[in-house]
Amino acid sequence: MVWQKAMSLAKNVYCLTRKLPQEEKYALSDQMRRAVVSIPANIAEGQSRRTTKDFVHFLYIAKGSNAELMTHLMLCHSFEYIPTKEFQTVKQQSDEVGMLLNLLIRSLEKKDIKAVAK
Repeated sequence: MVWQKAMSLAKNVYCLTRKLPQEEKYALSDQMRRAVVSIPANIAEGQSRRTTKDFVHFLYIAKGSNAELMTHLMLCHSFEYIPTKEFQTVKQQSDEVGMLLNLLIRSLEKKDIKAVAK
């Protein structure tokens, strides 16, 4: 579910970055796109790894990319490149992805601790 939500977030951020001023095409726009694409990509890569520890590692990378994205979005909003309503919509999606990543990480870490204890 978190991967699907991250994919939807990526789609919306791509649509949003098309509206940024031309001078931001190779600055904020590129940074935001790289960060948002990194989220579902790292979830997928981590899921394909052999160990829970590796999966969790990639989930933390996805979480970091989500934080980076939010920083860029906040900058765009403060520069008045994006309207408040659009900012709030994407921020809400990002917050949801972050919450789901946290839940998945916690769940996997608990599972891994139980497996080690056996």
